[in-house]
Amino acid sequence: MHPLPLHLGAGSDLRASLERLGSEVGTSGFVLGVVGDLSQAAFQCPGQAESTVLEGHLEIITLQGTVAPQGVHLHLSLSDGDCQVWGGHLEHGSLVLRGADLLVGFLPTSAPQEPAAAAVRPAVPAAPAQPRVEIAVLSGCPYSARALRMLRTLGIPHGVQLADDQGVRQEVADRSGSDSMPQVFIDGQPIGGYDALADLHGRGALDHLR
Repeated sequence: MHPLPLHLGAGSDLRASLERLGSEVGTSGFVLGVVGDLSQAAFQCPGQAESTVLEGHLEIITLQGTVAPQGVHLHLSLSDGDCQVWGGHLEHGSLVLRGADLLVGFLPTSAPQEPAAAAVRPAVPAAPAQPRVEIAVLSGCPYSARALRMLRTLGIPHGVQLADDQGVRQEVADRSGSDSMPQVFIDGQPIGGYDALADLHGRGALDHLR
């Protein structure tokens, strides 16, 4: 693991800064620690369709989650001036007040070397594997975004179908038996939306797909 310190000045967007860091480093990692404060915090509370936004002098308590070139999945907890604790999924719009210092640990980028004996075997081109998980999503739908974040964070290969077009959305509804979004399919079978996906994750039923 390669630890990388990151200092953010006043006005920096906490999530956008970590997304940019993951893109620049080009490998996956996770937040090891943070100290700092915010003038504004934006986070998604469980079960809420809209983000919660707080303003004032807000002290960061914890920031946990993953950072990668494909994006971030981070959970924030903070305290307001009354020592009330808030928390949820970090969203854009969380702005640093005076400063924030983070330590992010990144994984090595080099892949393990294959044993020398295996190198003499003739290479056989592998057929591209079709993802076992498919997900139909709707632009601007918070539950679609959450489901996609969960699949990316868990490292589950998946195909994405954008269902903004009414005809495509009707096809998905006919296939799944539901007109809500998102809709997730595993091995071609509909399993439901974000809540069903989260329930499977909580029971460890997605581990074999990683």
